[in-house]
Amino acid sequence: MQTDIRQLRRPQSDDKQERPATQDKHEDILIECVDLSLYYGDKRALIDVNLDIPKNCIAAFIGPSGCGKSTLLRCMNRLNDLVEGVTIAGTIKIDGVDIYHPNYDVTTLRRNVGMVFQKSNPFPKSVYDNIAYGPRIGGVTKKSHLDEIVQRSLQRSALWEEVKDRLDDSALGLSGGQQQRLCIARAIAVDPKVILMDEPCSALDPISTEKIEELMLMLKDNYTILIVTHNMQQAARVSDYTIFMLLGKIIEFDLTDKIFQTPSQKETEAYIGGRFG
Repeated sequence: MQTDIRQLRRPQSDDKQERPATQDKHEDILIECVDLSLYYGDKRALIDVNLDIPKNCIAAFIGPSGCGKSTLLRCMNRLNDLVEGVTIAGTIKIDGVDIYHPNYDVTTLRRNVGMVFQKSNPFPKSVYDNIAYGPRIGGVTKKSHLDEIVQRSLQRSALWEEVKDRLDDSALGLSGGQQQRLCIARAIAVDPKVILMDEPCSALDPISTEKIEELMLMLKDNYTILIVTHNMQQAARVSDYTIFMLLGKIIEFDLTDKIFQTPSQKETEAYIGGRFG
């Protein structure tokens, strides 16, 4: 049953963070967070988050465990709606549309914003049916059209050559790295605008991690990618922007090179330097 978003809203607080001015405002902004706060009951887990993320980039969220990275990521496709006791204040707009508006369709949102989780979660179906699942739900029934979507999605996820002769085999028989790329292919099969990745490489070996990172760099030509990672080297390798979070707040948000080379906040410098976290 879909949650009534009116039950999730809270009045705005007066405790505001300054809106970060880290980007060229001429850039084409896709995601806008304005004074976003999230509460678990009375506990405030996100505190007046302000964020502008451009199209066709990779933005990495870093920070110690419990700082709000994954909570913020899950706000982008309203997965937190499913958590009992959650209330939200503020606004998230994707392509200019308020995704928390009472009349906004969550099913549409989740087609536009795909999610890849920490642990790969292929369906217990064939490779083909994993990719075709979303398009079928969306009304695609013609076999030739589904074939095109499956092939294109697997090619974009750099998996086609490895599985093109195994499309009828169970996806559960793939390696861990292949399963994670399959989940990415499944996410892009419905042609989203945004791909959310929550620690997508934490359970993978270095070779599989390298393949996922290469894939992210290829995909950003067509999608905006938000990634939560505890691996700061990974953030430095793949992201265009880095967001450092601490205790539910955005401490610093800037170009990745600047964050890692000349951070402007002492907390950022301390975290990157390994002095806490």
